[in-house]
Amino acid sequence: MRLIHDAWLIFQKDIRQEFKTRYSINAIFLFALVTLVAVSFSIGTFSATAEIKSALLWIIIFFSAMSGLSHIFVREEEMHTADTLKLVTEPIAIFVGKFLFNLFLLFLLEMITVPLFFAVMNFEVKGVALFLSVLFLGSVGLAAGATMTAAIISKASAKGALFAVLSFPVLLPVIIAGINGTKITVKEIAFAEVSSELQMLFAYSVVVITAAILLFDFVWKE
Repeated sequence: MRLIHDAWLIFQKDIRQEFKTRYSINAIFLFALVTLVAVSFSIGTFSATAEIKSALLWIIIFFSAMSGLSHIFVREEEMHTADTLKLVTEPIAIFVGKFLFNLFLLFLLEMITVPLFFAVMNFEVKGVALFLSVLFLGSVGLAAGATMTAAIISKASAKGALFAVLSFPVLLPVIIAGINGTKITVKEIAFAEVSSELQMLFAYSVVVITAAILLFDFVWKE
């Protein structure tokens, strides 16, 4: 219970800090908006197929997330508060709190970006519930992998470049499963058609979160 309480306090702390500086929020939303506008003008609204639009949606989500999710641990190093966190709580609580914050940022991003993408790109899905399930599980996987990667590169000098380079191979299964699942929901509304992608996203999230909890103690203290 104490770990859950500490994780919730860290999540609340990061929320308050973020709304004071708005660094990650501004970076994520500006990148997503610029990318969406550029894509809509370059390929047009009606010229791209549903398969291409499905891929573009996840590409926009991924690279928008990469522009801001790394700051969750970089900020602790820049403000010299990482050592304080090590003293006041357990590493597992720190990871869970940071993971919840990154997941919160992703949900904010998708609440605005996804409806805009649907409107601007004239994108439609038949299985709305299945699409939301793919989006939710994909977001959990993205947040988990990005949080662990952000902790690894937080002490490096070239943090921004390393974060994108290291995150891409780690998060590639999520992107592929998300794209495939979204393509299916455009045409089908049967759960059986998209069940393999949902199982893949769920399994990935469980494996990454479990591995992160087991390894985060070493990553954080080293």
